[in-house]
Amino acid sequence: MAATVFGADGAAAKTEPVPQAEPRPPVPAVAASTPAAAVEAEPECVRIKGAEACVGPDGSDRPGITIEDTANDDLHATVEYYLNGYLGTKYVIHNLGRKGEIRGNREIGKIVTFRAAVYEGNHRVRFGRWKTVRNITKYPIKRETRVTPTAARSRSKVCTSTKGASTLCFNEQGPNDRNTVVFACDTSADQYQARAEYFIAGDPTARFEIHQLAGVNTCGKAEHGDLAVSMYRASLFDHNRRVATRLYKYN
Repeated sequence: MAATVFGADGAAAKTEPVPQAEPRPPVPAVAASTPAAAVEAEPECVRIKGAEACVGPDGSDRPGITIEDTANDDLHATVEYYLNGYLGTKYVIHNLGRKGEIRGNREIGKIVTFRAAVYEGNHRVRFGRWKTVRNITKYPIKRETRVTPTAARSRSKVCTSTKGASTLCFNEQGPNDRNTVVFACDTSADQYQARAEYFIAGDPTARFEIHQLAGVNTCGKAEHGDLAVSMYRASLFDHNRRVATRLYKYN
């Protein structure tokens, strides 16, 4: 999932995950019926005041999934998305650049359910409707829902955890191997959500998040091609309230 730079507390144990405060989008039965010829040239976009999120094929001017800040204010634009109809893992990209700048990822699934949102700090102030599209991408991310925390650690070179409840791991290969993979794992049966928060390629203007929503002993995975993780931390959330975290570490 390479960036397109065109530039914290225990709780009573439970055996099942608690539903999210906000409703998640329905699992799409089929992708949006956009003609293939049109998809090849034009990205599919959603817009709200202050943000425009798009999903486009490799040949478009907005390949992968991107988020643009369209307002000159103190808020920042984000895109929230799910891949391949699986709602157990949500991805978020915060565009911390200025008005007119675009941030995003190339490594996405063939089906993407996404929406634009606007944040003030870590508080979401508005968001749009979900949209599902079928994407034509050169490096589609396959649906992978069976990764456990143990498996993620075995496949990674670096890991960090918060009080045994949230784990972030990643693995990086050489600059030509398109194999930087980040895992966010939930390791405790409680009502809290595990999140990975990190930056890639030394760019401080785009923060990436993986929200693991499926419950204990599950992991979400993101790919970043040949771009390296530069700063990272594992966090734990009660809905949108942070209850545990680590300080950011540098890679």
